[in-house]
Amino acid sequence: MLAHAGLDTTTFLDEVYASLQRAVPSDAACVASIDPATHLTTGAFKFGELAGRYDTDELWGLLEYGHVELTSFTELARTGTPAVAMQHSTSGDGQRSRRVRELVRSSLGCTDELRVVATADEQLWGGMAMFRDDRSAPYREEDIEFVSSLSGLLARGLRVGLLARLAAKPHASSASGRPAVLVFDADARLIQASVGAEARLTDLLDDLHAPLPFAVFGSLVAAAWRYAAGATDVLPSSRLRLRSGEWVVLHASPMAAADETVASVVVTIEDARPQEIVPLVVAAFDLTPRERDVTQQVLQGADTRAIAARLHVSPYTVQDHLKSIFNKAGVSTRRELVARVFFDQYVPRLGSPLAPSGWFLDTSPMR
Repeated sequence: MLAHAGLDTTTFLDEVYASLQRAVPSDAACVASIDPATHLTTGAFKFGELAGRYDTDELWGLLEYGHVELTSFTELARTGTPAVAMQHSTSGDGQRSRRVRELVRSSLGCTDELRVVATADEQLWGGMAMFRDDRSAPYREEDIEFVSSLSGLLARGLRVGLLARLAAKPHASSASGRPAVLVFDADARLIQASVGAEARLTDLLDDLHAPLPFAVFGSLVAAAWRYAAGATDVLPSSRLRLRSGEWVVLHASPMAAADETVASVVVTIEDARPQEIVPLVVAAFDLTPRERDVTQQVLQGADTRAIAARLHVSPYTVQDHLKSIFNKAGVSTRRELVARVFFDQYVPRLGSPLAPSGWFLDTSPMR
C-alpha cells in the first residue's frame, strides 16, 4: 500500500495522483502539506494542468487563510468532514464561495473543485484539491465518498514522507544559523528582504527553477492579517524542512505604519531548536499517547526504572512500549531513537561551541 511504502512525499503524491486519475479523473490537482500544530501550509505539490504553475499561489494562501470559509482545509478538519465537492455542496451555486469565484473559476478556469483533508488521530497533515473544467461533468456523490475513504491513508503517506526524508543525511546549508527577515505587502508580494535572505529562500525551494513558495508565505501573511484584525490571538508560525535537511521556523507578524494602520507583514526565518521539532517528528511516528510519554522520557535520558516510576507503570510495560516505539521509528536502540529525532538539527552543527542556553552558538560572520 502506498501509504506504508516508505516513499518520500513527492514520489508518494505522484503515485496517489496517478491512481486517483483512474478512479476520479481530474484536470488538475494540488496538495498542500500542513503543519499539524498550526494548520499553516508548509509546501505545495501540483499535478495535471497546474504542474509548474505558480501564479495563483499568493491568491490561494490569502483566500485559504485570510477569512473563515467552511470548506477551507482547517474548517473541514475541525468539523470532521473528510471531503467536499463545491458544486455538490452548494447545489450548483459555487459562486457563494469566494474561493470558487476568485480562484477556481476566475483564475484557474475550472468549474468544480473536490477537496479532501489528510487527517489521522485528529491531526491535520495536509489537504488535496482536485479540479475539473467545463469539459468534464461535476464531481458526483460517489466521488466524494471514495476520496473521503482516503483521508487517513493520505495523512499516513504524508507522515511517512516526512520520516523518509529524515533518513537522508542532511548537509549544512550556507545560510545555516543566519536568520532571514522578509517583508510582504497586503497581497503577499515580497517588497523587502534582509541581507543574506536569498540563501535562505533558495534553500526553501525543492525546484531550483521555481519562484518563491508563495503558497507557504501567502498563508502566513493572511494569518497575520487575521491576527491584526483581532480574529485570532495567536501569531502565525510554521515549521519547514529545507532542502539541506535542516529545519526552520517561520514567524509572521503584522507591522504598523506611522499612522497606526497595518501596512505590511514581517516574516522571519530562523533555525528551529530541537524542542520545536521533536513534537512534529514524534507525531509523525504515529505513536500512541503512552508511547509518546515514554519517548519523551527517553529523550530526557531516563532509564527504564525511572520511566516506570514517573509514569506509574511496571518496567515490563515500559519495555513493551519501547519495542513498539522502536518498530514504528525504524530503530533498534534508545541511542538510535535519540539520533533519529535529533539528527537533522544536531549533526550539521557538531563541533560548534555551545552558548549558555545549551544550544549551538551562531558563528556565522553575518551576526
